[in-house]
Order: sequence, then structure tokens, then C-alpha cells
Amino acid sequence: MTLIKKVLFGFSLALFVSVMAACGGGDDSSGGNNEGNSGEEQSEDGGSGENSNSSSDGSGSSDSESGSSSQQSSMPEPELDNIPDTVATVNGTEITGEEFKTRYQSQFQQQALQAQMSGQEINQDQLKQQTADSMVGQELLIQEAGNRDISASEEEVNNQLSTLVEQNSSVDSQEQFLSTIQEQQGMSEEEVRSQLSQQVKLNKLISEEAGDVQPSEEEMRNLYDQVKSRQQQQQQANSGDSEESGNSEGSSEGESGEGSSEESSSQSSIPSFEEMKPRLKEQLVSQKESQAAQSLVQSLREEADVSINL
Repeated sequence: MTLIKKVLFGFSLALFVSVMAACGGGDDSSGGNNEGNSGEEQSEDGGSGENSNSSSDGSGSSDSESGSSSQQSSMPEPELDNIPDTVATVNGTEITGEEFKTRYQSQFQQQALQAQMSGQEINQDQLKQQTADSMVGQELLIQEAGNRDISASEEEVNNQLSTLVEQNSSVDSQEQFLSTIQEQQGMSEEEVRSQLSQQVKLNKLISEEAGDVQPSEEEMRNLYDQVKSRQQQQQQANSGDSEESGNSEGSSEGESGEGSSEESSSQSSIPSFEEMKPRLKEQLVSQKESQAAQSLVQSLREEADVSINL
């Protein structure tokens, strides 16, 4: 059971985990979502490291801090004034405005951070519609799990809780996890366990719908080649930026040779296929399960009585 399923459908408990990670410095909060892109992320990290070294004289750092401060002060706010009491109805089950606001605020915060980096404005009408559609899809899956009499045992719920604790470095035990959820979100242990029970049922539903999703050797090799190609392109771009910076500063003592050795070292740092194989497998399994879930939601929605009031 991976975190990607929780994030895909925006379960409230996953949002609490993200909040806890942000407050407590949990480094694993996004791991489930990006494991298939680990190589690409490493190259991006390497690029930022080179850029920070090139501005070590201090002036670049202060400019960066000033820009960062300016960006933080211009952080947009979510528009929640006109949210109706009932945002949507799914086969007679209501999705309330309060539930929607909680979900939307979390989605908005993620979009706002991305917007700060890209410079693009957030289309809040579009984001609200996407959030509502996601909540409708979640409700359809919950109802389908009930229709199929899929259950979750106490042991399975406890295992799910243990997994969440292990994936969040900001907590050391189930008791601390539950206590933090209570303090930060006002969610009781019973409510947490209810959410986890729901998650277990949906994991089973998605697995049942997806069937055999074990990737072939060829599929893993193809994904590895894609990741490796993207990483090499990023490294080449970073190397080009470093060379341009060196030339503009007029440095001449063997820098071209150093750049070549750095690029060679960077190229050799790309993990081998065998090293990345577990992550490649997990990413492909997640992709196949996500596709199966999306197809199921689409077919359920075609037969469902759904109204959205945004």
C-alpha cells in the first residue's frame, strides 16, 4: 500500500500527514508520489547545489533571500467566500462545503508553491472544479467498495497506521501520531481509524480492479531509459550553465578540464538499472493501479446520479 493512492484521491488523512511533515520536518511526505522520478530529482538537486556554490560570495545569497521574502509576502489566498453548504451530491450522499474547503485549502497551498516557482497565476475556478471532481471520484469509490462488501480488519487498520508512522520522521510512535493529529486537526483516534479503514477498503478495491499489475522486465527497462535520458539532459544543462558562468568571470586556470571531470563524475553517478529496479517496479505498479482506478471512477460516474453546485 503506497502513499500515491492517498494523494491521488486526496484523502483528508493524507493531508494531515503532509501538514505534520511540514511542521515537523518529515522528509518522507512526498516519497510515495515521486519514487519513479527519483533519478530526475537527484539531478535537479545537484543543479541547485552548483548554483548555490557559484554565488558563494554572499551577494547572490542576499539577493535570493530578498526575492524569496518578496515571493512569500505575495502568496495568494484561496477564495472561499461563495462555497455552498452542499458542494456536490453523489447518489444521494452530500459532500459538504466544510469538507470541500478543507480539501481545497490543501490543494491550493500546493498550487501556490508551484505558482511561486513558475510565475504562473492560479486559476481558482479550475482548481475548485478539479477538487470537486476528485471528491466525487473518492465518494464513488467508497460507495463501490461498500457495494462489493469489501471489509477492513482491525489488524489491517493497525498495519496501515504503522505504515504511516514509519513514513513520517516527525513522529516516533502511533500514540504520538494520533496525539499530533488530535492537536493539529481536532481528529479523534476513532475518526483516524475510520479514515484508515476506508483507505484499506479502497486499496483492496483498486487492487481487485487492476488485477495483475506486475511489470515486465521490458517495461522497467523502458522506464529506466526514460529516467536516465532526462537525468543526462539535466546534467548537460547544468554543466553548460557552469561553463558559461566560468567564462563570464574570466577564469582560465584549467576550468575546462575541471568541468569535464565534473560532468564525467555526474554522469557516472546515475544509478544502475539494478539499483533502481525496486523503485521502477513500484512506480509502474502505481501507474497501472492509478489507471485502473481512474477507469473505474469514469465508468461509475456514467451510471451515477452526480450533481456539483460550484
